[in-house]
Amino acid sequence: MSTLRRFEYLAAVVDEGSFTRAAERLHVTQPALSHQIRALEQDAGGALLERLPRAVRLTAMGRAMLPHARAALADAERAVCAARQAAGLEAADLRVATVYSVSLGVLPPVLHEWSRRYPGVAITLFEHRHTGELREAMLAGQADLAVGPRPPDWEGPVRTLGEEEFVLVLAADDSAASGRLEDFAERGWVHYAPENGLAEVLDQACAAAGFRPRAAIRAAQTAAAPLLAAAGLGPALVPSNLLPAAFEGRVLRLDPPVRRELAVYTRGTPDPVSAAFADLLAEAEL
Repeated sequence: MSTLRRFEYLAAVVDEGSFTRAAERLHVTQPALSHQIRALEQDAGGALLERLPRAVRLTAMGRAMLPHARAALADAERAVCAARQAAGLEAADLRVATVYSVSLGVLPPVLHEWSRRYPGVAITLFEHRHTGELREAMLAGQADLAVGPRPPDWEGPVRTLGEEEFVLVLAADDSAASGRLEDFAERGWVHYAPENGLAEVLDQACAAAGFRPRAAIRAAQTAAAPLLAAAGLGPALVPSNLLPAAFEGRVLRLDPPVRRELAVYTRGTPDPVSAAFADLLAEAEL
């Protein structure tokens, strides 16, 4: 049996949490499934799964292998899809992973232009809360490419798209005279929930200005922050591309500016569809 098939068996056992349920899902007998897992463990040189009385748990070796196994399965699926596209058997598709702020600000005009240029290529969008979650999803093979802050220690191709600039959003009648963050040190802020990646952006920007922002309210959803700030609940730091042209709040440019580098990245050499999407992203003005 191929290693790829054994990877599928491993992923099924982990997803189902049981050899019995995994065997049912894969339409194989439980002894056959157990035999193939043992063969994979023999190839790996150690146990991948710990068999507990009522559950199955990954060992350290299993945790190290699983993301690569999932990525290999996703790449194999993509290869079959590409072959079918070349044979004219089905329309192309593209899987894009990103963070919430980018899906709200950067991607909508790019996706609109993509649908105009390539109406036969469907896109599935996966959204994540922060850079680390996005990176792990890409390692696991969730998407063909990722768009977001440059990931640390990424071994695959990375293409810089530019920098997104952050602005300060206030209520329309706020009398603040400047966009210096230190002038807002005593204010209660529209902050972000800890799992939202923009919480770290705000904390780092304020730390550079010499203070720690006090949260008057925390928004889990990125899109809620500028609306809460415009309603007078406190200043908010948001990507400028997130704001609509008719936004009713007051918007201040920051001095000094706060920016974040954005990139598009893949696990390996991008296929033609992914490369075309990356090119379109590079054309866009952040």
